[in-house]
Formats: sequence, structure tokens, C-alpha cells
Amino acid sequence: MKKYQTGYTTGVFDLFHIGHLNILKRAKDMCERLIVGVSTDETVKAYKHKTPVIPYAERAAIVEAIKYVDMVVPQTSMNKLEAWEKYKFDAIFHGDDWKGSSMYNDIEEQLKKVGCETVFLPHTDGTSSTIISNVISKIVDEE
Repeated sequence: MKKYQTGYTTGVFDLFHIGHLNILKRAKDMCERLIVGVSTDETVKAYKHKTPVIPYAERAAIVEAIKYVDMVVPQTSMNKLEAWEKYKFDAIFHGDDWKGSSMYNDIEEQLKKVGCETVFLPHTDGTSSTIISNVISKIVDEE
């Protein structure tokens, strides 16, 4: 039996890579049902001040096709307590590169009050959407 009934994780999942897959697999290994919030284009623009390379509908379809994912929902806000109120997950999963950040300290505190655990999973070193974007830009510039 897995530790949690329902888990939740979020991400942009732009330029999907092995780090994204690792988070989803590790999260699913710990819960019976995994809900994944994929950030909408508008949320990414508001939060990261950039437009995703891959549009929301395509990113959501990619994530939905992954065997570790039970349900994909749009992430329209960075408010995780609002998401908890809607989906009632037992645990929220995120990469450990966010551990100790003021944003996640606040999230962890808010969710703890409603009985939800925050679980930080190992970040996959050497890969990120930013690294991939930079490599692509460099290749395009060389042509």
C-alpha cells in the first residue's frame, strides 16, 4: 500500500524532459492517485514573465499521456491551498530545488494546517527547460 491516497504536483512542463518524468514517477510511487496541475499559458506569463514554447493544450496532452498521471488539471493560480480546497490531496510533491524557499515555506505551512504533507523529491541535476531552451537558441544562432 502506498503512503498517500491522493497526491498533487504542478509544473509548466514546457519542453518536457527526464526531470519532469522523474518527478511524476517518484510522486506516483508514493500515492494511489496522482493529480497534475499543468500551468496555463496565462499563469506562466504572470508568474515567470515569459510565454511557454509549447501551448497549454499540448503540454497538458503530453502530461496526460504519461502512465504515472491519473488526472491533469489546469493550474490557473500559484495558490496551492486553493488547489487543495478543490482536489483534497494528502500530499503535494515538488522538486527539492524549491525546499527552503520563502514561497514553499509558506505553502508548506498553509497545507500543514489542513493535514496535507509537502514532499520534496530529488531534483534531476543537469537538465531543465531553461538549459534546453538555451541549447536550442545557441544552435539556431549558429545556423
